[in-house]
Amino acid sequence: MLGVSSYSLYAQNKTIKGKVIDDNLNALPYVSIAFNDSIDVGKTDHNGLFQISIPATVKKISFNTVGIELASIELADKCDEVEVVMMLRCTCDFMAPKKVDRLRMKRFKKLPQLHKEAFEKGKFKTDKACYTQEFIPYYSKVQ
Repeated sequence: MLGVSSYSLYAQNKTIKGKVIDDNLNALPYVSIAFNDSIDVGKTDHNGLFQISIPATVKKISFNTVGIELASIELADKCDEVEVVMMLRCTCDFMAPKKVDRLRMKRFKKLPQLHKEAFEKGKFKTDKACYTQEFIPYYSKVQ
């Protein structure tokens, strides 16, 4: 009975491991990893590597650190190896928020190519991500 109950507890969590780099393909140390926008589940090590355990029902996780854009990803069902490219945060003085978002979106659209480049250079194990990444705009239209 004890073995069955511990197995059912284990089945409710899944382990995700991976690596986080910036858009210059450098490892990002000590990036905070969370789900539900507030529950911290871990940090990357000094090489940008991590291994976390999350509830099996969790589909969205986020990566956050100083000087880097927040990365919010939605996991595919069989995604247990997560390799993330995060964008450096830009300083855009004297620009309209809409223009800043256009520039950010242009950089954001290059992330899949950067992921492939990281694979080709041996920094990632896969040539494309098993998740979808959400663009988070600074500017939102008030209705």
